[in-house]
Parts: sequence; structure tokens; C-alpha cells
Amino acid sequence: GCDEAKHDLAEMVDFLKTPEKYLALGAHPPNGVLLSGPPGTGKTLLARALAGEAGVPFYSLSGSDFVEMYVGVGAARIRDLFRIARENSPCIVFIDELDALGKKRDERGQGNEERENTLNQLLVALDGFDTDNKVIVVGATNRPDIIDSALVRPGRFDRQITVDAPDWKGRLAILKVHSKNRKICPGTSLESLARATSGMSGAELANIVNEAALHAAREDRQSITHEDFLQAREKVVMG
Repeated sequence: GCDEAKHDLAEMVDFLKTPEKYLALGAHPPNGVLLSGPPGTGKTLLARALAGEAGVPFYSLSGSDFVEMYVGVGAARIRDLFRIARENSPCIVFIDELDALGKKRDERGQGNEERENTLNQLLVALDGFDTDNKVIVVGATNRPDIIDSALVRPGRFDRQITVDAPDWKGRLAILKVHSKNRKICPGTSLESLARATSGMSGAELANIVNEAALHAAREDRQSITHEDFLQAREKVVMG
């Protein structure tokens, strides 16, 4: 359901598999890629798929893992992470919920000192003196508007990919994936359900399929009917 984002990430997979093709032309990969978009659209799933396709080591953390009460702990964790990543390069480092770590700094100097030290260390790790860098950092956030501008400049998170809610073809593909191992009544139209769920994210569609299965079980049915899907959609949309 996110073909444009997949196209952009496929280029990075190609670089990790055949770097010589790009290096021969003097091209180098982005240092970092920022996946942004509404909750539930598949940003974390895309990062997992990227690691699986590339076949390289994958380190996954959350932005809040670096934010501590004690001064210096977060910066030390950033240093440790990138030291391990460089020892095992080429590799991918994935930081989920990047806004917890990379929030805009207070211009009046009244911010959280520990979080700012951690952010400064991340800025150095992303674009320091080490030019021979084969560590690709992928960040994901629902709030790109509050990310510090120094973090998203070229040379750090220099490629930004928006992962939006899927169109109807994408919704149909997502519904087919989540319906694969469930007993669905013949004649039930997933196409009509895909058209009736405009604007919904992949996570919401997965929830609809699960709610439909629960509703069918409550009604003592042997398979999931179109009526169950309609009831599930009402429940997810209206509560």
C-alpha cells in the first residue's frame, strides 16, 4: 500500500547489495532516511522489510531508549550503538519514534540538557569526520514538524520519505494479506470493503479483519461474512 516509499527504499537495498555500481560513478548512499507519516501506515514494517531484503545486520531501537534522567547516559548509548554498527558495517540502524530524541532544541537555552547532549551526539555520529561510512540510519516519526532542523539537513537524514494512508488498491492488498489465513465466506467482496474504508491506515484495516473474525465467532458462524466486515468497520470507525 506504499509503492512510492518502497521504490525509494529499493534503491538503498540495491546499494547495500552492489555498492561498486554506485561507487564507480562517485555516488554515495544517503546517511539517513526519515520515514514520516500518520500512525499505523507501516513505517516500522518498511524498515523491517528493508533489513530483510538487504540481508545486512539490523539494529532496532526506540528514541525513548536514549532519553535518561542521568546526564551523559544517552550520549554514551549513541556512541556505543554507532561503534557496534561501524564494526559490523554495512548495516542498518533503525530508530523508531525519533521525535522522542530529535525534538527541536529550545533557542532560549532552557531545554532538557540531557536530551540536548544526546541529540548533539547523534548529530556528530550521523555526520562526523568519518567519511567512509556504510551505516545507513533509518528514522521513523509521526511528527516530522517537531524534528530539529539540524537533524534533517542534507548529510544527516538527507532523504525524507512520506508514508501516507494507502489508496484503494493498497487497501485491497492489505486486506488480502490479513484475510489469508482466515475462513471467509465465498462471495464476500474485499473490493467493496476496500472502497468503503477510504483514508484508513494498514493498522486499522488489520483491526477490521480481526474484529470481523471476533464478530463471526460471537454469532456462531463457521466463516466470516460480508455482514461481519460491515459490523467491524462500524465498530472501528464509530467505536
